[in-house]
Amino acid sequence: MAATDSIPTLKVLITMHPGMNTLDFAGPLEALSEAVHDKSDRATKAFEIQFVSATEFTTTGQGAGLRAHMDFKEAYARLKEFDVLIIPGGGVDPLLKEKAEPLGLIKAYSDLQKKDPKKERTLMSVCTGSLLLAQQGLLSGLSATTHPDYYAKFEKLCSEVAQRDLAERTDVVEERYVVNNLRFDLEDEAQTPYVRRKSDAKPPTMKRKGSNAWKESNTRRESTIRRAALRLGGLRVITSGGVSAGIDAALYLVSVMVNEDVANESARVMQHTWQKGIVVDGIDI
Repeated sequence: MAATDSIPTLKVLITMHPGMNTLDFAGPLEALSEAVHDKSDRATKAFEIQFVSATEFTTTGQGAGLRAHMDFKEAYARLKEFDVLIIPGGGVDPLLKEKAEPLGLIKAYSDLQKKDPKKERTLMSVCTGSLLLAQQGLLSGLSATTHPDYYAKFEKLCSEVAQRDLAERTDVVEERYVVNNLRFDLEDEAQTPYVRRKSDAKPPTMKRKGSNAWKESNTRRESTIRRAALRLGGLRVITSGGVSAGIDAALYLVSVMVNEDVANESARVMQHTWQKGIVVDGIDI
């Protein structure tokens, strides 16, 4: 079965910036690229992936030169097309200081979801890419993680942004990845073994205290109105930890947007052991 017959191909946009970490970019790219609807036909790709950068070529922190499919002007014009926006980390300090892209694109994507909650959209960061989400105020009131070496800096930024925006603090947790803003409720929680209660998170070494909030599942799928009532218009927000954790978060994304068998197959092909993170305040499928 070709993907175009009945199963839609999901569109992903990955941002690029000078000094970004190569694996932050390449890890999710590989995991999503391996996801196919029919493993006997590699043409049935589950995701169509494109890259955006301020310049045609971007040099990573490891010296790799990558070519973008589009610039940010085109990305803004086409933003409605994309189901997923991925923000790699590494080299984010100049972006924060200069208020450079992809900061504007991140905010525009969030605003788009609030204006148009009919479409299911996901914003995902890898490693220190979470600092860019925090800077734009998108993590206020949510749970989030980042590279372990940046926990203190991340918490400080989240605190400053909460004060700036008069918003709720971000609950910083130490996990492989953290998922917020969920889509559907399930009758049987056992159907999704990768789901975790927020209270199941490992005790943070720096004694951060997380909320135990948890919404029990029910039998009714949400409507567009219900999604619109969620924080950020129901935008699914995923932050992941350092470098290889981006692969785990991308596999999770495959599991919820395609299915878990496809995610497991992608991990097998990559010879990667999928380490699960947590889903907070709900159940996601």
